[in-house]
Amino acid sequence: MGRIDYFEDPDAPTANSVVPSASAIVVDDAGRVLIIHKTDNNLWALPGGGHDIGESIADTAIREVQEETGIDIEIERITGIYTNPHHVMAYDDGEVRQQFTICFRAHPTGGALRGSQESKEVRWVLPADLPGLDIHPSMRLRIEHGLDEERTAPYVG
Repeated sequence: MGRIDYFEDPDAPTANSVVPSASAIVVDDAGRVLIIHKTDNNLWALPGGGHDIGESIADTAIREVQEETGIDIEIERITGIYTNPHHVMAYDDGEVRQQFTICFRAHPTGGALRGSQESKEVRWVLPADLPGLDIHPSMRLRIEHGLDEERTAPYVG
């Protein structure tokens, strides 16, 4: 299923759903960030996805990273809560979802890189190389917040 992201776009369609989700900025010992090339919108992003009944939101992040990348992680902290009503995603089936994501900072504990149905490519990328990739502005914001070591509280917005 394809999707179109609208960000601060006055012509965006009106949201008709909200799905709690989690994402993770996973940073390895070399300072590289784990990112995926998404199949639904063809953009680079942090791994993440929808929250399932019966799991904690931290478990959602752990599961989604493993499913999309093959990497096992341990959560360190929340880096932000992203609920901008001016960021919606329109899917081919007519759903228009308002963003609602809790983003975590994490580190890898095992596993091996592999793609999935949701990630056609998975990479470890140095922060200096991120500007050269096609990344949505809201995802860049999550990455910026997750890499900011001087930040003392999670972003709420």
